[in-house]
Amino acid sequence: MNEQKQTTTILDRTLAGERMSSADALHLWLHGNFRDLGNAAVEVRNRLNKPDEVSYTAFRVVNYTNYCNVECSFCSFMDEVGSGKGYNLSADEILRKVDEAMRLDSPQLFLQGGVNPDLPMQYYTDTLAAVRDKFPEVHIRAFSPVEVLYMEKLTGKSLVDVFAGLKAAGMHSFPGAGAEILTDRMRDILSPKKASTDEWLRAMRTAQQQGLKSSTNIVWGSEETDDEIIAHLTRLRELQDATSGVLSFVPWTFQAQTKKFRLRKVAPHEYLKMVSLSRLFLDNIQHIEVSIMVAGKQLGELALHFGADDINSPVIEENVLRSFGLKSVTESVQFIEEAGFNPVRRSFNYVRGAKTDQGN
Repeated sequence: MNEQKQTTTILDRTLAGERMSSADALHLWLHGNFRDLGNAAVEVRNRLNKPDEVSYTAFRVVNYTNYCNVECSFCSFMDEVGSGKGYNLSADEILRKVDEAMRLDSPQLFLQGGVNPDLPMQYYTDTLAAVRDKFPEVHIRAFSPVEVLYMEKLTGKSLVDVFAGLKAAGMHSFPGAGAEILTDRMRDILSPKKASTDEWLRAMRTAQQQGLKSSTNIVWGSEETDDEIIAHLTRLRELQDATSGVLSFVPWTFQAQTKKFRLRKVAPHEYLKMVSLSRLFLDNIQHIEVSIMVAGKQLGELALHFGADDINSPVIEENVLRSFGLKSVTESVQFIEEAGFNPVRRSFNYVRGAKTDQGN
């Protein structure tokens, strides 16, 4: 069977409701035409979501510290622990940022930082409680697998107990940050001190089993192999099979931040192929998000016609990545309308028509 015929057969079977195998996903990634994948992905997207609608959300990122001892090779945001050059935000400083976000019609907080061994567990719970008590309507999405795995070691408690304490303090949902590529070979290249694939997945599974809904993602464009890209998607699909706690998937590409990091430029057609393949392969995840902040407006608009149904925007105060994104709710609405869709605001937990849902 020639490559084009095999591609057509795989897409026909997928559209008929057959679950795509990892081997078939690899074939599509290597040999499929991105337009063919896009046409199939749009059909699946429209079965799972309203064809004429694209959702968006508004939130503020607050990086509570930039001290970190994980030292990812691709990160230029962190400062070395003990250097005296970085910062730890106080609760009052964080509350001021949340207050600014409220005035910008963004009652959702993404609280994240580095792994700073100088911060006690009480810092995290007190910070959550301070935001919850002053702004009870704000949805708090907080931390990451690597941060909570550090908290597990810091406290000596089980990960279940760590999440229970964070939830009690005010945490509503959990991001799938720090995934990058979920193979240990690539994790050793990107960040040898970071959580292994199994540990990252354990943190995600535990969070979702405790009722904390999550996003997931991939970050590619370095030294990963094609097989590793498909392995990553497979592990995420298996995670969702086990927990049903994954709300969305976001394709990201690495940005140039440090000289020691090997970067491969991802062509626009490859980005669109990732959007479409993820829609087809991740059959148990309803939403595919486009990060306009990373993809930019032109490519982001195209992605909405290749299987994506959401834009992860606008984002207030992004410190880690260079942003090409949308700066306001008004800009987001206009962007979606100009792309040919009806904009629908949603919360972090995908409650449509809601600005926030406080985790409910």
